[in-house]
Amino acid sequence: MSVRSAPCMWMRGGTSKGGYFLASDLPADTGARDAFLLEVMGSPDPRQIDGMGGADPLTSKVALISRSQRPGVDVEYLFLQVFVDEAIVSDSQNCGNILAGIAPFAVERGLVAAGEGETRVNIYMRNTGQVAEARIRTPGGVVTYAGEARIDGVPGTASPVLISFRDTAGSKCGALLPTGNAVDSIDGVAVTCIDNGMPVVVLRAADLGIRGDETRESLDGDEALKQRLESIRLQAGPLMNLGDVTRQTVPKMTLVSAPRAGGVIGTRTFIPHRCHASIGVFGAVTVATAAVMPDSVAASLASVPDGPSKTLSIEHPSGETTVVAETDAAGAVIKAGILRTARKLFDGTVFGHSDGAAGSA
Repeated sequence: MSVRSAPCMWMRGGTSKGGYFLASDLPADTGARDAFLLEVMGSPDPRQIDGMGGADPLTSKVALISRSQRPGVDVEYLFLQVFVDEAIVSDSQNCGNILAGIAPFAVERGLVAAGEGETRVNIYMRNTGQVAEARIRTPGGVVTYAGEARIDGVPGTASPVLISFRDTAGSKCGALLPTGNAVDSIDGVAVTCIDNGMPVVVLRAADLGIRGDETRESLDGDEALKQRLESIRLQAGPLMNLGDVTRQTVPKMTLVSAPRAGGVIGTRTFIPHRCHASIGVFGAVTVATAAVMPDSVAASLASVPDGPSKTLSIEHPSGETTVVAETDAAGAVIKAGILRTARKLFDGTVFGHSDGAAGSA
């Protein structure tokens, strides 16, 4: 099946943005689908000048949504990362920021009936096989994007999207600690390989010769640092049951340091080859989990509050992301929630190449 255009809603979800599609509006054939999405985004091209992408991994994302037949689930969500300067469309990870737009989209498209005042949408995340619950405001049975919620990395305020997760441990790696260890050594650097919704390699910034509070731009320009991180990442992939990760977007690489603004821990995350402007939702949950784990590389740097219910502020280049976690008697995270916002940017039709080649396998 070839496709030249498709209905699409462009949305900001959390600190990312991208195209939201009904799965039925795109080809079932993966090759044809991916070819069309590359053209929609304008990839591969560093500027994505011939497409909708924003020349950044955070603005080159796609969500495919469909009604679910699973018990207790409303819709299914497949996240696709469209690479900026390579002809790659990857489903190897989830995205909790784009997840923030799934419930509004589902209501807008009629997949879920709006409640009066508030609507809860149970979302099956196909990338990881887990379920999230999103709560959005629907006064008068209509989605509202206006509100008082504020998240760092996004200007202004918007309506809150409350998302909670369960059973995210081992989302891609099969276990919270896929190597079986709280600490491993790769290239002489102590790391914690962990997956609580996102495969992440946690490293102490100081062990890589940096403070951990550098700007995103300065870290992006540090080629020696990026080469060291990539060497560690490629070795961590097989250890984390991810295989050869050369052309994968996981694991993420998070450099941690002591908090500087009253949070739990400071972070600088590579996703995986560019420094994140903030931190991903599942990345924040996973790093928060490492911070409360007594033997992880993050533990000695973290300032963790007492009590079974913890509000964990994860500092990042553009501010902080708050994770609300519930822990068991041993201190392990058993449930996590996060506040995001979303906004509809446009609703219409996007086009591939007009010569008819778009979508051809």
